[in-house]
Amino acid sequence: MVDNLHRRQPEDKRFINLNESWEVSYWTQALGVTEAKLRQAVAAVGSGTAKVKAYLGK
Repeated sequence: MVDNLHRRQPEDKRFINLNESWEVSYWTQALGVTEAKLRQAVAAVGSGTAKVKAYLGK
């Protein structure tokens, strides 16, 4: 299967995938945070979007 290189948003928005650079860019813009802050939040509470948003106060 070939990856879709023109994705605009994650397939499953319930989780944040830090292994894809385009997805990191998506989430930093969507949440209004730096990459470092996003990575810190995921390290602290896991990759669940709801938990990351709560951690960041969003």
